[in-house]
Amino acid sequence: MAWINDNYLKLKAGYLFPEIGRRVRAFAEANPKAKIIRLGIGDVTEPLPGAVIEAMHRAVDEMAHRETFRGYGPEQGYDFLREKIAAEDFGKRKCDIAADEIFISDGSKCDTGNILDILACGKANCIAIPDPVYPVYVDTNVMGGNTGAAGDNGSYQGLLYLPATEQNNFTPDLPAEKVDVVYLCSPNNPTGAAMSREALARWVDYAKRNDCLILFDAAYEGYITDERVPHSIFEIPGARDVALEFRSFSKLAGFTGTRCAYTVVPKSVTGKAADGTRVDLHRLWLRRQTTKFNGVSYVVQRGAEAVYSPAGREQCRKLIDFYLQNARTIRWTLHEIGLTAFGGENAPYVWVKTPGGMSSWDFFDKLLTQAHVVGTPGSGFGAQGEGYFRISAFNSRENVEEAMTRLKAKLA
Repeated sequence: MAWINDNYLKLKAGYLFPEIGRRVRAFAEANPKAKIIRLGIGDVTEPLPGAVIEAMHRAVDEMAHRETFRGYGPEQGYDFLREKIAAEDFGKRKCDIAADEIFISDGSKCDTGNILDILACGKANCIAIPDPVYPVYVDTNVMGGNTGAAGDNGSYQGLLYLPATEQNNFTPDLPAEKVDVVYLCSPNNPTGAAMSREALARWVDYAKRNDCLILFDAAYEGYITDERVPHSIFEIPGARDVALEFRSFSKLAGFTGTRCAYTVVPKSVTGKAADGTRVDLHRLWLRRQTTKFNGVSYVVQRGAEAVYSPAGREQCRKLIDFYLQNARTIRWTLHEIGLTAFGGENAPYVWVKTPGGMSSWDFFDKLLTQAHVVGTPGSGFGAQGEGYFRISAFNSRENVEEAMTRLKAKLA
């Protein structure tokens, strides 16, 4: 008999997005004529930038000839992409990040979970997680045995939750106690809030004083419009000694189905072994990736490289501006009908307070059944998300405008 990982049994009944899918499917089957507009899961809708398509076509043509064919590539990514990232994403912002500290992958979702492979499991680390937060951070810690059971509000024993609420501008405060690992996400999913330079500096200082590792998710940095907001934690002095950073081409260039991302692991970041010796995490992550990952395809990496070309930069900017205009439309409409909404300025998400104290899932059902619009219940992102609702700007202009028209009719 095969013994299972019992930690999976501690997970709540369904991952947030599959549960949304289940409810939407049930409604669609019962109401086949309803035109459902999906503003829930953060999946892009617009085509890949032309420069990316052209680069991928060229790469495909190379695969047709023995002289230019590629088989297995380097698990950590091709040098042409890593060097471009180091120069464009970090060098131009005066961040001290080398190409060989960048690891190409097939998604930040994967990396933020897989990073736990190189950290002690079984509750050895005190792990702090903002609340509300992207569910993958929590669920992968549950799967890895770093938590106890879930309480009535869905919070897990063994994790330190850092409230990110309207009162602190959705930026988690420093914990009073010492933690070993903390997750930060800016611009934030789900609230759309972006951390200021001062706030990030406080976290870096805390990490240095407390020998803490920061896992910094910057998947939405391309949406930052406020010049005062850092795009990378490595813009903060000293961060390369205490932080890893996760980035993605999914929302920057529409790669949600194409799959390409990267993680920055500076060689100066260390952890502690059981015998007390310091071990650099770069070496461990390299070993993990070369053992359990076969790399991102050559064709996709050539497409990602094209993002940094002049044409690619311009096309990605237009793509981002398109979704940000959708976000502004959503936020303006919600304010117009008397709801309190946040975000939508440095991120493609709008975080709205549910009306009249309605629960997050009740508001989900109300929008689905009355307006045929799908969003994401805030409670699915953590206990502090109860009473809130996330609306995604990822859809066509026509669908966003139609959805807002319906919300005006049903909620005003």
